Parts: sequence; structure tokens; C-alpha cells
Amino acid sequence: MRDSYAIDLSDDDLREVTDFAARCARAVLPIFERDVPSDERAREAIDAAREFAEGGTRTSALRTSAWGAFRAAQVAATPAASEAAHAASAAAGAAFLHPLAHPDQVKHILGSAARAARAVEVEADDARGVGEAYLEEELPEVPPAVIEVLRRYPPAPNGGGRVGELMRLLDAYLRASEPSSPPPE
Repeated sequence: MRDSYAIDLSDDDLREVTDFAARCARAVLPIFERDVPSDERAREAIDAAREFAEGGTRTSALRTSAWGAFRAAQVAATPAASEAAHAASAAAGAAFLHPLAHPDQVKHILGSAARAARAVEVEADDARGVGEAYLEEELPEVPPAVIEVLRRYPPAPNGGGRVGELMRLLDAYLRASEPSSPPPE
């Protein structure tokens, strides 16, 4: 691969992205736990993501927790619980953002947020507009560092159904937001 396709990405960048993703997933974890109280896999994925974000290392256990939450989503009792588990899986997967200029990498940055918005929307009887309102009003604050990382990548890819739509809405909004001020010298 040519160097022009590489993205500058530090461990601090990965930790910021993963912390944001974990906060998004934690916000909808009660939906999953209410419907599947005996299944710890979504919580374990979020906890693993938080551990990485707080200075831990990327390990196979982190990746395994992401897959565990993904499998929990496949057997969740309700569609909303499934989306919440997918948000947890995406949170743990955020630590594996690759420094490649490819649109699919945006899923590592915004996937948990989009899945959380979709979980809330499905919980509200699939009412259109609820996901957008969640992204505008209830989404955990997106740190400037996460927006800066996002801007290094191409825009979110097409496809992905309703989750993809929500991701593209959030992506466009964040890219259009005011750039953060330069740090004081």
C-alpha cells in the first residue's frame, strides 16, 4: 500500500476514539441488560474498551470481547437489545481502528454511536426521527480529538441500512462542525 493511503494515528487517538465509543455503548447498555439480564457479554465488551481507553493494551481478550458482544446481539431477545449489544461490540472494536484511508474505518469511530442511536429508535417503536434526535440531543459529547481523527478519514461509506444512515448523518454533522481551537502555546 502506498504511503499516501496511511493515516497518522497515535495510541492517544485510539484511546480517545475508544473512550467515546464506550460511552456511547454504555448509554444504551440498560436496554440490553433489561432484555437479557443474564448475558454479561455486552458489559464485558464495554468494560474491555474502557480499560483500553484508560491505558490498557490492545489484546486478544479485547478483540474476543468485541466478538462476544457481537454474538450476544445475534441472540438478543429484542431488536433494541440487539442494537445495544452491537454498540458494545463496536466500542471494543474501536480500539482496532486501522491507519488506512478507507471509508469503512469510520465504522470504528462512529459505529457505536450509530448503533446506540438505532437502539433508542427501535426502542421507540422504530419511530423515524428518534435516532436523529438522539444524535442531536442525547449522544455523549464528542471530544474534539475524536472529530480530528474522523476528519483524517474519508466520509462514512454508503450502505448499512438505517444504522448506515445514522452514521452518515453524524459523520456529516461532525465534519461540518467548527474545528477545535489550536492548543495554547
